[in-house]
Amino acid sequence: MIINWFPGHMATARRKLVEAMPKVDVVIEVLDARLPRASANPLLDELRRDKPCLKLLNKTDLADPAATKDWIKYFNAQKNTRALAVSAKKASELMRIKKICRELAPKRGTPGRPVRVVVVGIPNVGKSTLINSLAGRKIARVGDKPAITTCQQQVDLRDGIMLYDTPGMLWPDLSDQQAAYRLAAAGSIGDNAMDPYIVSLFALDFLLQRYPRQLQSRYNLERLEGGPEELLLDIGRRRGCLIAGGEVDPQRASELVLRELRAGSIGAISLELPQDPVIRKKETQVQVP
Repeated sequence: MIINWFPGHMATARRKLVEAMPKVDVVIEVLDARLPRASANPLLDELRRDKPCLKLLNKTDLADPAATKDWIKYFNAQKNTRALAVSAKKASELMRIKKICRELAPKRGTPGRPVRVVVVGIPNVGKSTLINSLAGRKIARVGDKPAITTCQQQVDLRDGIMLYDTPGMLWPDLSDQQAAYRLAAAGSIGDNAMDPYIVSLFALDFLLQRYPRQLQSRYNLERLEGGPEELLLDIGRRRGCLIAGGEVDPQRASELVLRELRAGSIGAISLELPQDPVIRKKETQVQVP
Protein backbone atom coordinates (compact mmCIF):
# COMPACT_ATOMS: atom_id res chain seq x y z
CA MET A 1 0.00 0.00 0.00
CA ILE A 2 1.41 3.40 -1.03
CA ILE A 3 0.72 6.20 1.46
CA ASN A 4 0.19 9.55 -0.23
CA TRP A 5 -1.15 12.59 1.62
CA PHE A 6 -1.85 16.20 0.58
CA PRO A 7 0.68 16.31 -2.29
CA GLY A 8 -1.12 19.18 -4.05
CA HIS A 9 -0.40 21.76 -1.34
CA MET A 10 3.38 21.75 -1.68
CA ALA A 11 3.44 24.48 -4.37
CA THR A 12 1.42 26.82 -2.14
CA ALA A 13 3.64 26.08 0.88
CA ARG A 14 6.76 26.76 -1.15
CA ARG A 15 5.47 30.12 -2.41
CA LYS A 16 4.44 31.24 1.08
CA LEU A 17 7.82 30.33 2.53
CA VAL A 18 9.73 32.05 -0.27
CA GLU A 19 7.78 35.24 0.46
CA ALA A 20 8.34 35.00 4.21
CA MET A 21 12.03 34.08 4.48
CA PRO A 22 13.45 37.59 3.81
CA LYS A 23 11.33 38.90 6.71
CA VAL A 24 12.60 36.54 9.40
CA ASP A 25 15.87 36.09 11.29
CA VAL A 26 15.32 32.68 12.89
CA VAL A 27 13.29 29.66 11.82
CA ILE A 28 11.82 27.36 14.45
CA GLU A 29 10.98 23.97 13.00
CA VAL A 30 8.75 21.83 15.20
CA LEU A 31 9.43 18.11 14.83
CA ASP A 32 7.94 15.01 16.42
CA ALA A 33 10.61 13.72 18.81
CA ARG A 34 9.58 10.15 18.00
CA LEU A 35 10.46 10.61 14.32
CA PRO A 36 12.44 13.82 13.76
CA ARG A 37 13.49 13.03 10.19
CA ALA A 38 10.13 11.79 8.93
CA SER A 39 8.31 14.76 10.48
CA ALA A 40 10.63 17.26 8.78
CA ASN A 41 10.50 18.44 5.19
CA PRO A 42 13.62 18.96 3.03
CA LEU A 43 11.84 21.92 1.44
CA LEU A 44 12.51 23.99 4.55
CA ASP A 45 16.29 23.47 4.50
CA GLU A 46 16.30 24.38 0.82
CA LEU A 47 14.38 27.62 1.37
CA ARG A 48 15.98 28.87 4.56
CA ARG A 49 19.51 28.41 3.21
CA ASP A 50 21.81 30.00 5.79
CA LYS A 51 19.05 31.27 8.08
CA PRO A 52 19.67 29.94 11.60
CA CYS A 53 17.23 27.24 12.64
CA LEU A 54 16.08 25.92 15.98
CA LYS A 55 14.90 22.32 15.71
CA LEU A 56 12.35 21.67 18.45
CA LEU A 57 11.82 17.99 19.16
CA ASN A 58 8.29 18.11 20.57
CA LYS A 59 6.39 15.32 22.35
CA THR A 60 9.65 14.29 23.96
CA ASP A 61 7.69 12.66 26.79
CA LEU A 62 6.53 10.01 24.28
CA ALA A 63 9.98 9.36 22.80
CA ASP A 64 12.83 7.08 23.83
CA PRO A 65 15.20 9.35 25.85
CA ALA A 66 18.34 7.66 24.47
CA ALA A 67 17.16 8.15 20.89
CA THR A 68 16.28 11.79 21.60
CA LYS A 69 19.82 12.43 22.85
CA ASP A 70 21.18 10.98 19.61
CA TRP A 71 18.92 13.26 17.56
CA ILE A 72 19.92 16.36 19.55
CA LYS A 73 23.58 15.56 18.91
CA TYR A 74 22.85 14.93 15.23
CA PHE A 75 21.09 18.26 14.68
CA ASN A 76 23.54 20.29 16.76
CA ALA A 77 26.34 19.13 14.45
CA GLN A 78 24.63 20.84 11.49
CA LYS A 79 25.53 24.35 10.35
CA ASN A 80 23.49 27.23 11.81
CA THR A 81 21.32 24.76 13.71
CA ARG A 82 20.42 24.23 17.34
CA ALA A 83 18.21 21.50 18.75
CA LEU A 84 16.07 21.36 21.86
CA ALA A 85 13.78 18.64 23.23
CA VAL A 86 10.52 19.97 24.68
CA SER A 87 6.90 19.25 25.39
CA ALA A 88 4.94 22.18 23.96
CA LYS A 89 2.20 21.65 26.54
CA LYS A 90 4.62 22.40 29.39
CA ALA A 91 5.20 26.15 29.53
CA SER A 92 8.18 25.75 31.86
CA GLU A 93 10.11 23.91 29.14
CA LEU A 94 9.57 26.69 26.60
CA MET A 95 11.49 29.42 28.44
CA ARG A 96 14.79 28.44 26.82
CA ILE A 97 13.40 28.98 23.32
CA LYS A 98 13.55 32.79 23.47
CA LYS A 99 17.11 32.69 24.82
CA ILE A 100 18.27 30.42 22.00
CA CYS A 101 16.55 32.58 19.37
CA ARG A 102 18.44 35.63 20.63
CA GLU A 103 21.70 33.66 20.54
CA LEU A 104 21.03 32.60 16.94
CA ALA A 105 20.49 36.26 15.86
CA PRO A 106 22.97 38.19 18.04
CA LYS A 107 22.74 41.39 15.95
CA ARG A 108 19.06 41.77 16.69
CA GLY A 109 16.94 41.75 19.85
CA THR A 110 17.53 45.42 20.69
CA PRO A 111 14.79 48.10 20.97
CA GLY A 112 13.28 48.63 17.55
CA ARG A 113 15.11 45.61 16.13
CA PRO A 114 13.41 42.49 17.51
CA VAL A 115 14.45 39.00 16.52
CA ARG A 116 11.89 38.01 13.90
CA VAL A 117 10.95 34.36 14.37
CA VAL A 118 8.74 32.11 12.31
CA VAL A 119 7.42 28.72 13.48
CA VAL A 120 6.90 25.98 10.88
CA GLY A 121 6.07 22.30 10.96
CA ILE A 122 3.96 19.61 9.36
CA PRO A 123 0.46 18.92 10.73
CA ASN A 124 0.08 17.27 14.13
CA VAL A 125 3.57 17.97 15.49
CA GLY A 126 2.30 20.52 18.01
CA LYS A 127 3.15 23.72 16.13
CA SER A 128 -0.06 25.54 17.04
CA THR A 129 0.24 24.55 20.70
CA LEU A 130 3.78 25.92 20.72
CA ILE A 131 2.74 29.23 19.11
CA ASN A 132 -0.07 29.68 21.63
CA SER A 133 2.22 28.84 24.54
CA LEU A 134 4.89 31.30 23.42
CA ALA A 135 2.31 34.03 22.84
CA GLY A 136 0.54 33.41 26.12
CA ARG A 137 -2.82 33.33 24.39
CA LYS A 138 -4.63 31.52 21.62
CA ILE A 139 -3.56 32.88 18.24
CA ALA A 140 -3.40 29.59 16.31
CA ARG A 141 -6.04 26.89 16.14
CA VAL A 142 -5.01 23.65 17.79
CA GLY A 143 -6.06 20.49 16.00
CA ASP A 144 -5.22 18.06 13.23
CA LYS A 145 -6.87 19.90 10.35
CA PRO A 146 -4.54 21.30 7.68
CA ALA A 147 -4.68 25.05 7.10
CA ILE A 148 -2.92 27.70 5.07
CA THR A 149 -2.02 31.05 6.60
CA THR A 150 -0.53 34.17 5.01
CA CYS A 151 2.05 35.27 7.60
CA GLN A 152 0.15 38.54 8.15
CA GLN A 153 -0.11 37.99 11.89
CA GLN A 154 2.73 39.25 14.06
CA VAL A 155 2.90 38.81 17.81
CA ASP A 156 5.28 40.75 20.05
CA LEU A 157 6.58 38.22 22.58
CA ARG A 158 8.51 40.99 24.32
CA ASP A 159 12.05 40.24 25.40
CA GLY A 160 13.07 41.48 21.95
CA ILE A 161 11.28 38.80 19.91
CA MET A 162 8.58 39.16 17.25
CA LEU A 163 6.71 36.01 16.28
CA TYR A 164 5.30 35.48 12.80
CA ASP A 165 2.51 33.00 12.26
CA THR A 166 3.30 30.13 9.89
CA PRO A 167 3.62 31.14 6.22
CA GLY A 168 1.82 28.20 4.69
CA MET A 169 1.81 24.62 5.87
CA LEU A 170 4.66 22.21 5.22
CA TRP A 171 3.76 18.67 4.30
CA PRO A 172 5.75 15.52 5.03
CA ASP A 173 7.95 14.11 2.27
CA LEU A 174 6.32 10.75 1.54
CA SER A 175 8.75 9.62 -1.13
CA ASP A 176 10.37 7.55 1.63
CA GLN A 177 7.56 5.10 2.29
CA GLN A 178 9.24 3.67 5.38
CA ALA A 179 9.07 7.18 6.84
CA ALA A 180 5.46 7.47 5.65
CA TYR A 181 4.52 4.37 7.61
CA ARG A 182 6.27 5.72 10.70
CA LEU A 183 4.24 8.91 10.37
CA ALA A 184 1.06 6.87 10.01
CA ALA A 185 1.93 4.78 13.07
CA ALA A 186 2.53 7.95 15.11
CA GLY A 187 -0.81 9.45 14.05
CA SER A 188 0.57 12.13 11.75
CA ILE A 189 -1.16 10.89 8.60
CA GLY A 190 -4.86 11.39 7.92
CA ASP A 191 -7.03 8.32 8.46
CA ASN A 192 -8.29 8.49 4.89
CA ALA A 193 -4.76 7.92 3.57
CA MET A 194 -3.94 4.74 5.50
CA ASP A 195 -5.17 1.27 6.37
CA PRO A 196 -5.01 0.79 10.17
CA TYR A 197 -4.54 -2.97 9.79
CA ILE A 198 -1.52 -2.67 7.49
CA VAL A 199 -0.01 0.14 9.58
CA SER A 200 -0.51 -1.81 12.81
CA LEU A 201 1.36 -4.77 11.31
CA PHE A 202 4.18 -2.42 10.35
CA ALA A 203 4.23 -1.00 13.90
CA LEU A 204 4.20 -4.42 15.55
CA ASP A 205 7.03 -5.64 13.32
CA PHE A 206 9.04 -2.56 14.33
CA LEU A 207 8.29 -3.08 18.03
CA LEU A 208 9.25 -6.73 17.83
CA GLN A 209 12.65 -5.71 16.50
CA ARG A 210 13.44 -2.71 18.70
CA TYR A 211 11.15 -2.69 21.74
CA PRO A 212 10.21 -6.33 22.46
CA ARG A 213 10.29 -5.94 26.25
CA GLN A 214 7.87 -3.02 26.27
CA LEU A 215 5.56 -4.91 23.93
CA GLN A 216 5.66 -8.04 26.05
CA SER A 217 5.07 -6.11 29.26
CA ARG A 218 2.17 -4.00 27.94
CA TYR A 219 0.17 -6.97 26.67
CA ASN A 220 1.27 -9.48 29.33
CA LEU A 221 2.67 -11.85 26.71
CA GLU A 222 4.45 -14.96 27.95
CA ARG A 223 6.56 -15.14 24.83
CA LEU A 224 6.99 -13.40 21.50
CA GLU A 225 6.62 -15.98 18.78
CA GLY A 226 5.56 -15.79 15.17
CA GLY A 227 5.17 -12.62 13.15
CA PRO A 228 3.12 -9.44 13.57
CA GLU A 229 -0.08 -11.10 12.26
CA GLU A 230 -0.02 -13.73 14.99
CA LEU A 231 0.90 -11.11 17.57
CA LEU A 232 -2.00 -8.88 16.54
CA LEU A 233 -4.45 -11.78 16.93
CA ASP A 234 -2.99 -12.64 20.34
CA ILE A 235 -3.35 -9.03 21.51
CA GLY A 236 -6.90 -8.92 20.14
CA ARG A 237 -7.86 -12.02 22.10
CA ARG A 238 -6.31 -10.73 25.32
CA ARG A 239 -8.02 -7.35 24.99
CA GLY A 240 -11.44 -8.67 24.00
CA CYS A 241 -11.44 -7.41 20.42
CA LEU A 242 -13.82 -10.17 19.39
CA ILE A 243 -16.74 -10.71 17.07
CA ALA A 244 -19.49 -13.32 17.07
CA GLY A 245 -18.09 -16.82 17.54
CA GLY A 246 -15.12 -15.63 19.54
CA GLU A 247 -13.06 -14.67 16.50
CA VAL A 248 -10.68 -11.72 16.74
CA ASP A 249 -11.78 -8.55 14.97
CA PRO A 250 -8.54 -7.45 13.21
CA GLN A 251 -9.82 -3.92 12.69
CA ARG A 252 -10.54 -3.32 16.37
CA ALA A 253 -7.26 -4.94 17.38
CA SER A 254 -5.37 -2.76 14.91
CA GLU A 255 -7.00 0.40 16.16
CA LEU A 256 -6.23 -0.60 19.76
CA VAL A 257 -2.52 -1.13 19.04
CA LEU A 258 -2.17 2.17 17.17
CA ARG A 259 -4.12 4.08 19.81
CA GLU A 260 -1.91 2.75 22.61
CA LEU A 261 1.30 3.30 20.64
CA ARG A 262 0.37 6.94 19.96
CA ALA A 263 -0.62 7.58 23.57
CA GLY A 264 2.65 6.21 24.89
CA SER A 265 0.88 3.36 26.70
CA ILE A 266 3.31 0.80 25.28
CA GLY A 267 6.23 2.88 26.50
CA ALA A 268 8.52 5.73 25.48
CA ILE A 269 9.27 4.74 21.90
CA SER A 270 11.16 6.37 19.05
CA LEU A 271 10.29 5.21 15.57
CA GLU A 272 13.59 6.14 13.92
CA LEU A 273 17.23 6.86 14.68
CA PRO A 274 19.70 9.20 12.93
CA GLN A 275 21.51 6.22 11.40
CA ASP A 276 18.38 4.67 9.87
CA PRO A 277 18.51 4.63 6.06
CA VAL A 278 16.56 7.14 3.99
CA ILE A 279 14.88 5.72 0.90
CA ARG A 280 13.34 8.40 -1.30
CA LYS A 281 11.91 6.51 -4.24
CA LYS A 282 8.35 7.40 -5.12
CA GLU A 283 7.47 3.90 -6.20
CA THR A 284 8.94 2.14 -3.17
CA GLN A 285 6.43 0.12 -1.21
CA VAL A 286 6.76 -0.94 2.40
CA GLN A 287 7.10 -4.68 2.76
CA VAL A 288 4.56 -5.66 5.40
CA PRO A 289 5.22 -9.12 6.86
